Amino acid sequence: MKKSWQIGGAFVGLIVGAGFASGQEIMQYFTSFGLYGIVGGIVATIAFAFLGMSLAQLGTDLQTTSHKEVIYHIGGRYIGVILDIVITFFLFGVAVVMFAGAGSTFQQMFGINPMIGSIFMMLITILTLLLNVKNIINIIALVTPYLMGIIFIILIYSIFTMDLTIAEQNALAKEQTSAASNWLMGALLYVSYNIAAGAAMLIVMGGTVKERKVAGIGGMLGGLMLGVLIILINIAMFVKMDVVGGVAMPTLELAKQIHPVVGVLMSIALLGMMYNTAVGMFYAFTVRFIAPEHKYFKLGIVVIGLLGFAASLVGFTTLVGKVYSTMGYLGFALIIAVVMSWLRKPKDLS
Repeated sequence: MKKSWQIGGAFVGLIVGAGFASGQEIMQYFTSFGLYGIVGGIVATIAFAFLGMSLAQLGTDLQTTSHKEVIYHIGGRYIGVILDIVITFFLFGVAVVMFAGAGSTFQQMFGINPMIGSIFMMLITILTLLLNVKNIINIIALVTPYLMGIIFIILIYSIFTMDLTIAEQNALAKEQTSAASNWLMGALLYVSYNIAAGAAMLIVMGGTVKERKVAGIGGMLGGLMLGVLIILINIAMFVKMDVVGGVAMPTLELAKQIHPVVGVLMSIALLGMMYNTAVGMFYAFTVRFIAPEHKYFKLGIVVIGLLGFAASLVGFTTLVGKVYSTMGYLGFALIIAVVMSWLRKPKDLS
């Protein structure tokens, strides 16, 4: 079970920066549909648990050190190429969103120009990859339980200090920008882009385990934890819609409402999550083209990092809506391939 929990925790740690640490993603894909967003959260939980299990098991079956082998295995020669391009492009897209998110965090919490926050995130991401500082990533992985603790405090506070009726909050929620046409599509797109972002690392983590059951349970646990987090953050924002409506970083706004110190702690957790995700995504993107031991690897990291910073200047909220929904639609191809692969396999976990 220990190894399963490690896989599950690492899966959450990787996706949490891209998926919901800021609250903006949950706002656009769930909360903006009002009470139906909670039903969407339940649908997303089931989908995450199933896909997490399937991808981790595929990694174990093929004992791979790269996502490429699994993608070509489930997609075949032609679909595999498309899936590979989608995942690789998305790795870059998510890292760009993390740079922009750091800028929004600096602006909302400290009143600093967002470009400074984005430059800061770009520099520490590039430096980490140049220096190969593995220990920092291990320390940042500890931020997951810390973030879950703060989210839980925010949830309890939000419910007990709710000022408007549920009907009034529901009306306000529906005025927010949505990234999809309805609540079900919102939930499916959200799962799709997160799986597209996390698939590469989840497959590689599955490849470190010899037993399918251990990998499968790990992937499932990670999916369930992600789902619970989605539902908790969604409810916390829904009951305080009058406070978080139109804010770039809703969870940060709720934390500041409790106490400025909680706001600072939340900022640190957010930046830690974004850093964790940015490093993971940029590394996976770069090694897809240049081997880590190649003489041009470090130059590649710097060039790709600078390109990512330039792309991040579009703005955080805009990027979340555009990049994530586009990749969500493309990610459906990956989900279909995973389901088809699962249907061809024996159904047991052993």
